[in-house]
Amino acid sequence: MSDAHRSDPDNRDDVPTPFRRVIKSYVLRAGRMGPGQQRAFEQFGPRFLLPYEAGRTPDLDAAFGRAGPWIMEIGFGMGGATAQIAQARPQDNFICCEVHEPGVGALLKLCGEQGIDNIRIFQHDAVEVLDHMLPEQSLDGVHIFFPDPWHKSRHHKRRLIQPPFVNRLARHLKPGGYVHLATDWEPYAQQMLAVLQGEPLLANTAEVGASPYVPKPAYRPLTKFENRGLKLGHGVWDLVFRRV
Repeated sequence: MSDAHRSDPDNRDDVPTPFRRVIKSYVLRAGRMGPGQQRAFEQFGPRFLLPYEAGRTPDLDAAFGRAGPWIMEIGFGMGGATAQIAQARPQDNFICCEVHEPGVGALLKLCGEQGIDNIRIFQHDAVEVLDHMLPEQSLDGVHIFFPDPWHKSRHHKRRLIQPPFVNRLARHLKPGGYVHLATDWEPYAQQMLAVLQGEPLLANTAEVGASPYVPKPAYRPLTKFENRGLKLGHGVWDLVFRRV
């Protein structure tokens, strides 16, 4: 789970951004790696990092040493929750995308020191990984937890969860595969729901007649950020849709 996307580096409303020209899954933020994260790149990078090579479909079976299921996580922040999910679901293989270098270093450190072998990391934009490396109908699931809500209405177009992006995710899911989104910002939850409901390749897993949001799945742990918000009375909304 990540609030790595929660940033507007220049804090100016009139500056064009790459997101307005082409879908991206991230906004870069400043940050320096600590010595432990730097060592993790050197020590564990060769084992857990996957190179981005446009036009080449990676041999994921070889990378993990076994076949799928394949779950993609987009924007894992500092990787703590990602590591917990991977440990709770040892039968699944997690393809994790994050551009924030300190976060990648932190997850590498966790994987190496805790012996988590069902994670591999692309330090690259997930949209380009989807477009240029992963075939359609190749994923069993996609996780996107707490993407930047871009609170100001004039910034809503920068939100990741938009119809073209969700269609891209849906096309990359196998039939029966799922997408799991979570946010602590209710207006964004409402937009997420509308976008997912508008995608004909996806169907809501929530019970008919009940809330369109689902209870937090047991595999998604509470982050410190989320737990603090819940104590302040903030809500959290989970959405799980399946590929039809």
